[in-house]
Amino acid sequence: MPMAFLVLLGFQLLGEILRRTTHIPLPGPVIGMFLLTVALVFRGRNDEEGSRPPTHLSNAAGALIRNMGLLFVPAGVGIMAEASMLRREWAPIVAGIVGSTILGVIATGVVMHRMTRAASAATAFAELDAETGSSQTAGKDT
Repeated sequence: MPMAFLVLLGFQLLGEILRRTTHIPLPGPVIGMFLLTVALVFRGRNDEEGSRPPTHLSNAAGALIRNMGLLFVPAGVGIMAEASMLRREWAPIVAGIVGSTILGVIATGVVMHRMTRAASAATAFAELDAETGSSQTAGKDT
């Protein structure tokens, strides 16, 4: 498991380095997890195991998920420490949360709609291609 945490921290560090050198407006850990995802996808394509992540990464991810509640403690303490600011600035905070939630739902809906349409079109094209291929094959035999 220590090796898996080193892999996770290494990708986080790589993401942070990329963020600082390229000035990408995303947090370094988000960039690092994106890079880890890309690495796992390409690994899955070239590996006989298929698209399953390595066991040590799965175990480390499971341990982090099982203890996720502990990871929210610092955020909760920060909220309690800044309670006076939250009382003063509650309106813009609520507006930001509601607005970003609505935009997130809309963006998810648009992406899902386009992805399902693309998948349906690909399936229909594959079925049409299979029918055309089988009819051409049947015509050559006679």
